[in-house]
Amino acid sequence: MAHAHSKYADFEGLREQAIALRREGCSLRQIRDALQVHNKEILQRLVEGEPPAEWTKRPRAKDDLRERARELREQGWTYNEIQAELGCSKSSVSLWVRDLPHPEPRCTPEEQRARMNAGLARLRATQDRERADVKQAAAAAIGELSERELFIAGVALYWAEGSKDKPYRRTEALQFINSDPNVIKLYLRWLESLGVERERMRFRVSIHATADAAEAVAFWADLVGVDASTFQPTTLKQHTPRTNRKNTAETYRGCLVIYVTKSAELYRRMEGAWYGIVLGAHPAT
Repeated sequence: MAHAHSKYADFEGLREQAIALRREGCSLRQIRDALQVHNKEILQRLVEGEPPAEWTKRPRAKDDLRERARELREQGWTYNEIQAELGCSKSSVSLWVRDLPHPEPRCTPEEQRARMNAGLARLRATQDRERADVKQAAAAAIGELSERELFIAGVALYWAEGSKDKPYRRTEALQFINSDPNVIKLYLRWLESLGVERERMRFRVSIHATADAAEAVAFWADLVGVDASTFQPTTLKQHTPRTNRKNTAETYRGCLVIYVTKSAELYRRMEGAWYGIVLGAHPAT
């Protein structure tokens, strides 16, 4: 420490050496090590007024981006456009060009709307493709169902959409209703796997009174492969002044009701299997 104090006492001598080293291109760290001056304040005073060598200056990596941002702004680019072009943050763009005058719009409001709509259309098309890809991959992952898998799927489907026996209403029979043609196809395939012949099935359409009931009956009869004349009388849902019907599209064909005669035993089997599924999903530990 005595040695360090003696050197610091000869401040002017140290300053001459520090300046000479500075002018030779030494960095502040090199000067520190050469003169053994580890006090930052004194070290800064020793080289005061002497600019550092160019090689010691930390490069400003964003200088080129800043200049390019200013060029683009002067050409009328918006903050968002500059951000997308340069890949930097919007806050940086604002900092770099905020002193420049606001550019005049480069297109009319109509052109801006058209560009915006075109961009939204491209975005939606991309999203639709992504959705389709996910659905296609998920469908491919299922593959062909085994009879056991079909049975379990059918039981779960019936428990969600079929009529159920209640203590206050004993209805041990299979009766199913749905408006989705694919759901109906799966349910019919399930009944087929249980050995239920079409002769035991009774079909009926339930539909809003304002819809085309005859067209709906023809549609469902074609789907299930029976003559429309074999359908039971259609159930028409009557409207009230407060009815706010939303399913008015051309594809609306009401719901198809499928009743299986002499199905009490099948119903009990289905209900028991459903509780087996519930227990199987939560096995005792």
